[in-house]
Amino acid sequence: MEKSGLHISLAAERLGTFLTIPITNTLVAELTVTVVLLATAFLVGRRPTLIPGAVQNFFESLVEFVLGYMEGVLGSRALAVKFFPLVITIFLFIATSNLFDFLPFVGSVGFIHPGSEFVPLFRPVNTDLNVTLALAIIAVISIEVSGIVAVGFWRYAGKFFNFSSPLNFVVGIIEFVSEMSRFISFSFRLFGNIFAGEVLLAVAGYFMPYLLPVPLMAFETFIGVVQAAVFALLTLFFIKLAIAMPHGAEESHHHTSNEAPVSVEGAVVSQ
Repeated sequence: MEKSGLHISLAAERLGTFLTIPITNTLVAELTVTVVLLATAFLVGRRPTLIPGAVQNFFESLVEFVLGYMEGVLGSRALAVKFFPLVITIFLFIATSNLFDFLPFVGSVGFIHPGSEFVPLFRPVNTDLNVTLALAIIAVISIEVSGIVAVGFWRYAGKFFNFSSPLNFVVGIIEFVSEMSRFISFSFRLFGNIFAGEVLLAVAGYFMPYLLPVPLMAFETFIGVVQAAVFALLTLFFIKLAIAMPHGAEESHHHTSNEAPVSVEGAVVSQ
């Protein structure tokens, strides 16, 4: 019998449709990861006690550690609490999705369509560019909205559209292009690293199935968690930059706040 070769698909395979919506194997894996996270959150948080047990104590310590780190980055406990759900949700979803890829049934359980190759029921979530692009859109929009809410629409727009001088205008446009390029950098960084890891494991498993896969899987597990941390931390750092007062506006605000009107013989002057 002829041995089949490697089959590597760049796009997610379609399993069927639901109300004209295509159902792909990455969507099935993504929904499974979401259910696992929701179930874990429900089980851990349904009965908190004043004197925590081992599980509750572990999660409370983890939350406090992350909040402390975010407070150090953002410079405010209130801001850390405000952005904690976004940052931690991004990390947990990406990390769990990447770890889910190494379960035995992922890639091995599926269907054989008549006259076609084997189609797995589950495919690694972040090997679908649609998923990583959706995560990038959520992160970038959250960053921009945070900046607008923190400093005001016109002042935030002034970072990118500055007509005070030709040089400032060019610098602002470059900054705007850099800001928009985050859609590409966020999505392709995560997609590229995870997809490349899957291809590497497939090639290693095909040519050296009894030697390379195990150490490579351990390495890719580490890479998966690191990529989740990188995505979440970049989101946090970009939020920090977005909510910071523009340099010129900050100086103007500081100068104005230091000027106090003083009345001298019926006239009002400033110090």
